[in-house]
Amino acid sequence: MAFRHIDVSPISGALGAVIEGVDLSKPLPKPVFDEIRSAWLEYCVIFFRGQKLEPSQFVRFARKWGGIHLHPFLEPHPEHKEIIEIIKTEKDTYTFGDAWHSDQLFQRRPAKATMLYAKEVPEFGGDTLFANMYLAYDGLSSGMKKILDDVRIEASGGTRSAQAATQNKGSMNSKAPPKNLSTSCFHPLFRTHPETGKKSLFIGNQVEGLKNFAREEAQPIIEYLRDFAERPEFTCRFRWEVDSLAFWDNRCVQHYAVPDTDGKRRHMHRITIKGDVPV
Repeated sequence: MAFRHIDVSPISGALGAVIEGVDLSKPLPKPVFDEIRSAWLEYCVIFFRGQKLEPSQFVRFARKWGGIHLHPFLEPHPEHKEIIEIIKTEKDTYTFGDAWHSDQLFQRRPAKATMLYAKEVPEFGGDTLFANMYLAYDGLSSGMKKILDDVRIEASGGTRSAQAATQNKGSMNSKAPPKNLSTSCFHPLFRTHPETGKKSLFIGNQVEGLKNFAREEAQPIIEYLRDFAERPEFTCRFRWEVDSLAFWDNRCVQHYAVPDTDGKRRHMHRITIKGDVPV
């Protein structure tokens, strides 16, 4: 589509685009915001560079996309509860998010979207990979789609990434989750995006079973779908710079934090947008 108010440059054939010509520290006129939203829905993940954002400005931009989801396992920013700080120091060996996943998949209403803003990054390393789950769904054979059409995944917060967040790994501060928090639920394996109407493959490292399948039946299918979803032709890779911001749609995107920054400092601010019940 043509954009009049922003410059949009795709970074791969699968997904992802860099947006220029906008200052996110200022209130956005409606025509500009509408074009950013259109680009986001079209490219699934969008990137901004050179954005000088105070935490309050970051929160203001995030609120334009919906209610803010508060992370159940991590302490928020001391002055802005909407933000969590993703910190890796020179002594830390754990990388937060180093498995393909969609944020908060184990909750009844998984995250709609996530924003990540770079405060400190190493000279090299620490890239984030993204995968287009529309393409993953489209790439499955007609036979596989037919077999799995009505299948529901069992997603659990007891997986490695969730457990690590609760065990105060490295320099990140954990908190006790709410007592009524559900850490396991079922979602459609093939979910329909509520805004685009397109189907995507809803998979990730938090998927531990398939409803009405024995474990020994489900695991080979889950592993096949995970591997399939990670094919290079479905992905893009973003190299971080200070003051860069990435904004992705968890309803049709998986992401992966590359764990290659041991001995280096990395500090990010993250905001997650509340989602709805997948269908």
